[in-house]
Amino acid sequence: MSQPVPPPNQPYDGQPQAGNPYAAQPGQPGQPGQPAAPTGNPFAGQQPGPYGQPGAQFGGGAPFAPMAPARDNLALGLVVAFVAALVAAGIYGAIIGATKHEIGYAAVGVGAIVGFAAGKVGGRNPVLPVLGAVFALIGVYAGQLLGEAIIISKQLPLSVTDIFLDHFSDLNTVWKEDSDFVSVLFFLVAAAVAFSTAKKTAD
Repeated sequence: MSQPVPPPNQPYDGQPQAGNPYAAQPGQPGQPGQPAAPTGNPFAGQQPGPYGQPGAQFGGGAPFAPMAPARDNLALGLVVAFVAALVAAGIYGAIIGATKHEIGYAAVGVGAIVGFAAGKVGGRNPVLPVLGAVFALIGVYAGQLLGEAIIISKQLPLSVTDIFLDHFSDLNTVWKEDSDFVSVLFFLVAAAVAFSTAKKTAD
């Protein structure tokens, strides 16, 4: 004997219906313990990316480390550049006193030492390259004076200290007489090297 068929267009109450072997079968979407039906979002339900951001595996959520602030220590840069100029002047003067000649590479070295110290310690302050060039000029001048004093001390019974302290005006006069175009060129080269080195080494 056949089972009665429910009238058409009746609401489905979720209960098994007689004569329908597939009604409310397990494994259908919407039943308890079963995954929900697709919503149209292909990325719904994905796990967070490696940085805790959704979709980070696609390169869209990785954080970036902030840039370190540029160093700008004008006072310390000037102090170190001045000390470097004095040290370089001593080396330069010793070379002149030993060789009795002004050596261009030594003047370049003075500018490089001063510029490196100014840029590496002082940072990116725009004043440092300019003042580094000025200190390089001072270093070359002091080095040439020291070289002259060493040469004179070998000819007269005077020490280098006595020449600087007691006869500085005479020493400066001798330096002017011995200076020529090459000496001026050494000044310009040292200043240019100090300026460019300070800009390149600043970070």
